[in-house]
Amino acid sequence: MKSKRTSWLLAAVSVTISLGLLFSCAQTKTETKAMPASYTEEELGLRQEPLYDESKTLPVHGETTSKEPGESTKYERSFENSPPLIPHDISGMLPLEKDNICMGCHMPEDAVFSGATPIPSSHLINLTTGEYLRGKLDGSRFNCLQCHVIQTTLSPAVQNIFKGEFRDEKGRYRSNLLNILNEGVKSE
Repeated sequence: MKSKRTSWLLAAVSVTISLGLLFSCAQTKTETKAMPASYTEEELGLRQEPLYDESKTLPVHGETTSKEPGESTKYERSFENSPPLIPHDISGMLPLEKDNICMGCHMPEDAVFSGATPIPSSHLINLTTGEYLRGKLDGSRFNCLQCHVIQTTLSPAVQNIFKGEFRDEKGRYRSNLLNILNEGVKSE
């Protein structure tokens, strides 16, 4: 008696599930929506050029400054501790391989005499180990161009509405990264 009742119960559950699946998968009549206008490949992206032939496409780099060191305007940083822009021509200074000609003016002891922006103390410490390098540049900071870029005159492709904030007015032209690096970090 129990097995007959169990069989009927299983059959009823199976039929209920099957009907539920059948009705949930049934299509209902929907309104047809208009497709958006299609775009040609030349209309896509910011370049407004064909996407399939990169050989003829040149990136827009803008006009770089041709002023000698010390002659150009120094712009304030974009935000606190952002890398400053290079305000002078760097023709003849590249590539940075065995020697880094930038250090001749920007090492702290030389910047006093040259009037250049001094390399900050955060570049004279191995940030991984915390070891002070006794006035030597950390090897990971040797290639200046991995963070610093040359000032250029260029119209932006999109409007930039970012406004950097500075906790201290000196931060607009100087770095205090080493002093604040561990802010908010809990040491155990």
